[in-house]
Amino acid sequence: MAGDFSADYDYMSAKSKESARYTELRNPKALRDYSIHDRFEAGIKLTGTEVKSIRAGHAQLADAFARIEQGEAWLYNAYIEEYAFGSYTNHDPRRPRKLLLKAHEIRKLSQSVQAGGKAIVALRLYFKQALVKVEIALATGKKLFDKREDLKRREQMMEARKALKYRR
Repeated sequence: MAGDFSADYDYMSAKSKESARYTELRNPKALRDYSIHDRFEAGIKLTGTEVKSIRAGHAQLADAFARIEQGEAWLYNAYIEEYAFGSYTNHDPRRPRKLLLKAHEIRKLSQSVQAGGKAIVALRLYFKQALVKVEIALATGKKLFDKREDLKRREQMMEARKALKYRR
């Protein structure tokens, strides 16, 4: 009996790890408002209550962007809700958070932004094994006619798929 119980216990722990591995939060405005060029995966420096809040899915990247200041990358406007069971050690929900990137990646981002016309936008926040990662991208803002063009293209693709579906 004892052997059967331990096997069930190991199975349950593996199952809970699998569900936690795929926690992902996306920036809904990024692909609509920006043309994405280069993508980077960055680590993020967080406190314990922030990690617990992200794991629970209580974070938003809607207006999040990054800046390069004094050779370091910082994430601004990312909202991570205060942890419900936290105490006096709870975090500020909108504090700037340091991004962990390699020196050559920071240089590339800095040069692209200084050249003009590009911004660094946060696309998604996710867990990679036990670590929280942020996908950031160099992006150019879309004009209104670009957004309309994208909508037309999507509608045409949907109509083509429908036509193929009914044809089969």
